Amino acid sequence: MNEKENLIMETPQTERKYKDKLFRLVFREKKELLSLYNAVNGTNYDNPEDLEVNTLENAVYMNMKNDISFVFDMELNLYEHQSTYNPNMPLRDLFYIARLLEKATADRSLYGISLVQIPTPRFVVFYNGTEEQPERQILRLSDAFEKKIEEPGIELKVLMLNINLGKNKELLEKCKTLREYMIYVTKVREYAVTMNIRTAVERAVNECIKQEILKDFLLRYKAEAIQMSIFEYDEEREMQLIKESMRQVYSKEGREEGRKEGRKEGLKEGRKEGLEQGLEQGLEQGLEQGIKAFILDNLEEKISKERILEKLQRHFELSKEQSEMYFRKYSQ
Repeated sequence: MNEKENLIMETPQTERKYKDKLFRLVFREKKELLSLYNAVNGTNYDNPEDLEVNTLENAVYMNMKNDISFVFDMELNLYEHQSTYNPNMPLRDLFYIARLLEKATADRSLYGISLVQIPTPRFVVFYNGTEEQPERQILRLSDAFEKKIEEPGIELKVLMLNINLGKNKELLEKCKTLREYMIYVTKVREYAVTMNIRTAVERAVNECIKQEILKDFLLRYKAEAIQMSIFEYDEEREMQLIKESMRQVYSKEGREEGRKEGRKEGLKEGRKEGLEQGLEQGLEQGLEQGIKAFILDNLEEKISKERILEKLQRHFELSKEQSEMYFRKYSQ
């Protein structure tokens, strides 16, 4: 078993037990959910009772479930909150929407001559992770297709909105609850840098109540909010540690390969100068081997070209041109 496999098997996994997310609890009331819908869509609907929440509470796929789904204005909306970028959201939403539509049409015949109409699906991810992401981007199911064709038989698009403070300012201004939620999350992250997570969360909760940020919500669900925030922070930190460990594995593989190449080159020359030169050349070759392994592993995971290029620049400190050169070289 290689080091990457050992890392994946030995890394302790947070036990979810399908715990709720704070985001979902914050927007459980129809009034708050309608405010979020209006902010996303630029509308001004004012009757929360027209909104029908239909989240499948027990629909779980691979230890994951959808955060919020609801029908409004003849649209079936699936809202998801993510603190870690996930390129597989279109595939996950495909599973969710299939279950929802199966339930919605259970008492209607799909074999008759009449067209069975369904609400128009719309998919949104609210991202607030620490990894830099654009304000808006579209994730497509077709990005995962092994064979790229001009008009795939099925497509699913997910709108990913970055809701970190400083991003999508108009969206946060339109939805007061979303803005205050992000103020709270930001406080937790800032305080967690210098204190343990429970102390950081409790301080953030008490400060927000005093400053009338999510005040009514936090007074009503204070205990639940604290526990959820601790759980989510630990889970987010764990994912970051896994990513960092994987990055170190790739770098280590490159260095080890470089040393091997260097020793071969040095021994071939038979003198000290040759050994030093060989080691330098070998390290360069080793780094390239690490980059190659990184690209091939990401392609195997069906990560899009754009994401791989971004990750190459970040993890290996490459320029955009260098990243594109290596991608062209090893993606064939």
